[in-house]
Amino acid sequence: MTADDSRQKLVKLLQLAYSAELAAAYAYRGHWHSVRDQEERVQIEKIENEELHHRHLVGEMLVELDATPKRISELRAAILGRTLGLLCHLSGWLAPMYGAGRLESGNIVEYEIAAGNARDCGKENFIDCLLGMAEVEWEHEEYFRSRVLLHPLGKRLSMWPQPRPREMIRASFVREGSK
Repeated sequence: MTADDSRQKLVKLLQLAYSAELAAAYAYRGHWHSVRDQEERVQIEKIENEELHHRHLVGEMLVELDATPKRISELRAAILGRTLGLLCHLSGWLAPMYGAGRLESGNIVEYEIAAGNARDCGKENFIDCLLGMAEVEWEHEEYFRSRVLLHPLGKRLSMWPQPRPREMIRASFVREGSK
């Protein structure tokens, strides 16, 4: 794969992530407003703020790549995020916790892939930030998984695959880069 191919893949992933972070932030805003437990409210609001911070960081990367977010993706993200946030008030406690954990699990991998694309197209200055975001997404997944497993029905659900340990995010990236 050429550096230009890697750059194009990186731009597409960052555009997707930029909009996905918006959807997540809106969903988490509704989510933390819907839960009763004060500690959960605080933790989910913190996660919302971290998603907004990721959006800011990804936006800066897009600017450096002379790329812009996709308008249609932004519109879809806003609608989806607000809808999910509203549904948190109607669906009960377990479904939003489960859905959030499953989505966060995928976000870890997407940021790792983006870091590899950044390396391959010469944007080494993005790597630490992208891996850092993968690590934060790992923490989000761990939180939501732990909450789901506390629910009596959570133990009976088919859980999404558990991510590898957090410390492996950077370790495996270094190993893959040295091949």
